[in-house]
Amino acid sequence: MGLADIIGSQLLQKDSKVEVESLKGKVVGLYFSAHWCPPCRGFTPKLAEQYKALQAAGKPFEIVFISSDKSQDQFNEYYAEMPWLALPYEDRDRKAKLSKKFKVSGIPSLVILDDEGKVITTDGRGAVTDSEFIANFPWTPPTLEDVLGDRFVNQDGKDVTLSSLTSAGKNIGLYFSAHWCPPCKGFTPKLAETYKKLQADGKSFEVIFVSSDRDEEGFKEYFGEMPWLALPFSERKQKERLSQYFDVSGIPSFVMLSPELKVIDKNARGAVAADPEGKDFPWYPKPVTEIDACESINDTPTVCLMLEGCDESTQTSMEDLLLKVSKEVRASLKEDEEMNFCLATKADGLGGRVRQLTKMEAPGVKAELIVLDVGNEGSYYVHKGAVDESTLKIVIEDFRAENLDMAHLG
Repeated sequence: MGLADIIGSQLLQKDSKVEVESLKGKVVGLYFSAHWCPPCRGFTPKLAEQYKALQAAGKPFEIVFISSDKSQDQFNEYYAEMPWLALPYEDRDRKAKLSKKFKVSGIPSLVILDDEGKVITTDGRGAVTDSEFIANFPWTPPTLEDVLGDRFVNQDGKDVTLSSLTSAGKNIGLYFSAHWCPPCKGFTPKLAETYKKLQADGKSFEVIFVSSDRDEEGFKEYFGEMPWLALPFSERKQKERLSQYFDVSGIPSFVMLSPELKVIDKNARGAVAADPEGKDFPWYPKPVTEIDACESINDTPTVCLMLEGCDESTQTSMEDLLLKVSKEVRASLKEDEEMNFCLATKADGLGGRVRQLTKMEAPGVKAELIVLDVGNEGSYYVHKGAVDESTLKIVIEDFRAENLDMAHLG
């Protein structure tokens, strides 16, 4: 898929049109923003300064404004302040597809592409505001080995190297957490119990605490409660790079890596919490999960069977059905497509919250089907009627083809 397939063949350059072909050989930033958004209004002049500096330095860089304004007049007023190109405001369908494709759930957002339309980084804001933004152009992300570094500390304050962990065949969990975070304080002792159990069972497992504490005193107090390793608190730049690399936007967050430093699951907290005995270690993602273990539900389209009121036999048969369909669907997904498949089998927890937010009725004795696309402006679809294999496949096919009449949260 080329750049023209993504943003169209023509763009605005103030009052005239330019061909996308003119961007050949350039790095392109898609700037998702809006006139009504205060953070956007604060960021746009800063971005304009960096843009002009890059132009002056001779860097092959262009920006395309992707508007979330509520009217053509708002778009016109806001775009008049910008020195770059824009997607025509009337192309609302393409704007929606771009937001969905690049999982833009908040603005301002800057996605950096190469001239073939391949993503360089989704953290364009961080890239262009870095003190060395010109020298680092075109902001190719570092490798995992680069961001991990090779020095951690144990409870005795002694250094432990990354190479010593990988050579010992350790699966590594990166635990993003902080002393001041109540959910973290709740999850840490549970993780510690699972960690100790796996250690006692001889499993090759190590955890590295990546602290978001506000000062070293808080870090030391919190780390003192933990039985594993930590990234030294002084390595604040490395901590930020790790958070950016794994798109950590909230804590607690738990990333699982293989001994070869391949990502097993960058959203593993739910799986770990649901498996205190560590039976599923090292927690490779399951084709079908319980909804409470579906960590990426806010970012990734999710097909969910609501089974809270069903008997055990029905829950089992519907899980088997969803497992079968999920395997077929995943085999057909394009390179840039993702999809979760999950079940809600308990009346409390996230399933109940989904019912509340989507205004579904109380659980019945039959299976219900919902498709959630929260990252796409809070979209969702509730299927009316019986759920069987044919229904599942048709609804998923229609969703992928954008033929479902999606509702919106709120």
